[in-house]
Amino acid sequence: MATWDTAAFRWAWPALQIESMSEYTAISFAPVQGFIEKSRKLRDLFGASLILSYLSYKLVEQARASKLDVISPGSPNIQKGMPNRILVKGEFSRNDVKNTIQTEWQTILEKCQFWIEQNVPAKEQYYWQQEWMRWGLYSWEIFWGHGDSIESAMKDLETRKLRRDWTAINWIGDSSSLTGTDAIAWPRLGLEDSNPGRQLCGTEKAELKDFYQRLSCVLENLPPDGKPEGKFLAPNERLSIPELVKRLVTREDIAKSLGMETLPQKGYEQGFSDLIRMPKEGVGQWTGWFMGDGDRVGKKLQEIAKKEGDEGLKKFSEAMRSWGKQFVETFPPDKGRVVYAGGDDFLGIIYSSKPDKPPEPIEALEWLMELPEEWKKHGQDINLSVGFVWAGHSVPQRDILQHCREAEKRAKNLDRNRVTIRVVFNSGQYVQWTCPWDYLHILKQYQDRDGKTWNQKPNWSHVYKDLAHLKNRHAINFNPKEKRPDDELALTLFQLYFQDQENLKKNWKHIVGDYENSEEYKQIIYWISDLINVGWQLCSNISSL
Repeated sequence: MATWDTAAFRWAWPALQIESMSEYTAISFAPVQGFIEKSRKLRDLFGASLILSYLSYKLVEQARASKLDVISPGSPNIQKGMPNRILVKGEFSRNDVKNTIQTEWQTILEKCQFWIEQNVPAKEQYYWQQEWMRWGLYSWEIFWGHGDSIESAMKDLETRKLRRDWTAINWIGDSSSLTGTDAIAWPRLGLEDSNPGRQLCGTEKAELKDFYQRLSCVLENLPPDGKPEGKFLAPNERLSIPELVKRLVTREDIAKSLGMETLPQKGYEQGFSDLIRMPKEGVGQWTGWFMGDGDRVGKKLQEIAKKEGDEGLKKFSEAMRSWGKQFVETFPPDKGRVVYAGGDDFLGIIYSSKPDKPPEPIEALEWLMELPEEWKKHGQDINLSVGFVWAGHSVPQRDILQHCREAEKRAKNLDRNRVTIRVVFNSGQYVQWTCPWDYLHILKQYQDRDGKTWNQKPNWSHVYKDLAHLKNRHAINFNPKEKRPDDELALTLFQLYFQDQENLKKNWKHIVGDYENSEEYKQIIYWISDLINVGWQLCSNISSL
């Protein structure tokens, strides 16, 4: 869906000088990453992205209604994938921005609250009106910048962001099991606000359980005593108001009543019951999560603004948004889903809708190797950094998202234009490997002792065991106190199984990455070890681990 606070729209303009008497307004709002991160299910991710795109779209719509020229984002008529950074030519007052965000968000809340109250009548009455009102007033922080040039407007925006404009909502009663600070949404919410932290009595617990049972059934169009599958909400879940709203906006009738984008169909399944990560009959599904971001897009935008001005920026934004739209629509449905792709920033999942046939990690790697060519279709001269996480079924979704961000950040820090592959086990431990895109094919060059290659599913345990043996004998030394560990054995092992030692030694700085204050021989050892650890996990059958 959307591009959330990425490098493409941070707009670092230290050297930009645009001679113009026109006025510009730069707009953003928060929290964005936090709003998406607080997600326990795939549906939450989609719901959060739908809401953020919708709010950004309404801002752009208001700017156009005020006869302002929207420079970025491009394709302002397309709601899906609308980024939260907006640049317009002209004066878009802060009050208008704040009122637009607040009004549209309150409309979403009112629709969801009314739908619940109409479809799930309370045993007595609903006492939660005050809490819905608070969320309507205090959920978003508005950032606004103004200037006589793009540079001055964006600098003004960044300066104002340093002065926070935030009001938090206090914790009340029992908390949501996810956030820990937001009260559970149920009919009696707000009734006992004079006694924060009060534990529910037995009768109240029974009423709470009954409410979520009935709500789960209604969401799936079942009778009150039915057995919901958990497509929207599991009966044993306890959600806060914003968490519940994320679920509700993914219902087609509620989304249409708001004029919000609806979820794309996946065959006959519009819900998310097709993603089952937890074990079923003792089998858990490993899934692949990828998060990508364009490299040095801010610098690229500076160049475009200098050479082509406002129109050049519009064309760039339109090209990136068009690519994002195509990426979502053409993503192979048998591989998984793209959650959002609004431009140079995207997030998606590789999984199987059949728990008894989990995705093969080698298939996920092959798709990953083709991603750079897919990325080039936007036609813009920018590279890509990606964090790819292969996660066990017991790893919480919010933890997976954190791993994705860390992996992507690592790829950025090691000189960009590369991918960090991280394998996260159910225990929470992980192994990772970072490699430039143009050398990722080294995985396909592996040849084990039996002469088997990539297409023949070679036995990676051979090289893994050899590495472990050399480590145990301290023949390959990873001791950071060692002034100069010998890298010859590591290079020999690499040559034995990958037949590419000379290329690695010749281009080691590019391949290994931009490590500060590090010696060649140390980083080559680490890189080879990481390659073998990750290759053994992904190029072997780990579905039963």
